[in-house]
Amino acid sequence: MRNLPIFYPEGCAPISEAPASLEEIQELVEAGEIVEGQALRCDQRHDLHVSYRGFDGLLPRHLAVHPAVSGAGREISVLSRVGRPVQFVITGVTVDGGGKPLLHLSRRAAQEKLLVHLAEDCPPGTVLRGRVTHLASFGAFVDVGCGVVALLPKVGLSAVRVHHPACRLSEGQRILAAVQSFDRDTGRLTLTHKELLGTWLENAAAFAPGETVTGVVRSVRDYGVFVELTPNLVGLAEPKDGIQEDDGVAVYIKSILPQQKKIKLQILQRLEENAPPPPIRYFLTGEVPANWSYDPPQAPTAP
Repeated sequence: MRNLPIFYPEGCAPISEAPASLEEIQELVEAGEIVEGQALRCDQRHDLHVSYRGFDGLLPRHLAVHPAVSGAGREISVLSRVGRPVQFVITGVTVDGGGKPLLHLSRRAAQEKLLVHLAEDCPPGTVLRGRVTHLASFGAFVDVGCGVVALLPKVGLSAVRVHHPACRLSEGQRILAAVQSFDRDTGRLTLTHKELLGTWLENAAAFAPGETVTGVVRSVRDYGVFVELTPNLVGLAEPKDGIQEDDGVAVYIKSILPQQKKIKLQILQRLEENAPPPPIRYFLTGEVPANWSYDPPQAPTAP
């Protein structure tokens, strides 16, 4: 079995701050290894000027973004790298008349390596490293390596529904996510996240009747208040005046009923400070089983 390559989101790769020798650069050229540097500026031609371990590098506009992953945002994708980390393959080195070397770089080549990896080695369920680049009402955009951005739809964030991805994630946050689908022709990658956050039973095992814990109100109904205890676990409390969606609350756990997939709560008080999203805990960090099920045996199926 061959060793699979490891890809990192831009800004997350292990890097060396030590200056490189010209011999080391030549070895990187021959190996075609993906490395990470810092984009310093974008010139009038929209070529990126990059610093890498004591060397200056040039990343031409046409090699900054792979066509399959750029779409209409090609120019924005290039400009947005200024002052930020960027990954690339060093394709060659030239030396000017004054003896100063210049690295020739290709981010497109690095992205192509990742696209091949996704197509050949990453069937649905494969877990990838990711870094949230930005959030929209319908989902989160996640860099899964070399600036290749995938969509994590809102419905795939967690078993507990949220009205906006910002209730669950923040820009710049490092996460794990699993491949839901990948279209090699278009480069469109869709992710899912909730399967990594554990089943109902795994999450409920962290709580016990008689405990008082904190949670976040996710929905207020006439018949009760749904309180998130963890990203994949919610309980139902009796109605309480003055409680609104996204409030942080202290709740008393009255009972836990696995066969009904229910946790009965009592809201003791509303917390004064804004409630941060409950911390994410990953139960799965390897490939997601094809028969993964959130629901306990004999429990009603999740809607």
